[in-house]
Amino acid sequence: MADHIQSSGISVKLESPDDTLLVEAYGDGGFRLMGRRVEGSVFVRESGFFPFPVDALASLTATHIDEVLAEHGMPEILVIGTGADMALLPKTLRLHLEQNNIGYDVMSTGAAARTYNVLTIEGRDVAAILLQVP
Repeated sequence: MADHIQSSGISVKLESPDDTLLVEAYGDGGFRLMGRRVEGSVFVRESGFFPFPVDALASLTATHIDEVLAEHGMPEILVIGTGADMALLPKTLRLHLEQNNIGYDVMSTGAAARTYNVLTIEGRDVAAILLQVP
């Protein structure tokens, strides 16, 4: 696998199906991706992983989601990990996603990481916003 470190994250160029970018671990305020420890919340797509500037669901806004999708593309489904526990998105955020035809699923970060991995292995066009778990 070839990877390219950018100031805003790491982009991945897959050279074989075995190079699939998966979430290897989470907890203690970060994640392990591609054998690297990444602190804080992340946005993950098969093409790379990038720091995400929100550490708690209460701080997540439509602007955060719009900016990351504008920069990295619209997936078939956006998986949102809400932290240690599953929590509902605020109504305004749910309406924004629905009005902009953004398919999404919300769950705890652990479940979201596993779901992202399964959908990626299945070849689905998926992205994940994974809020850190303390």
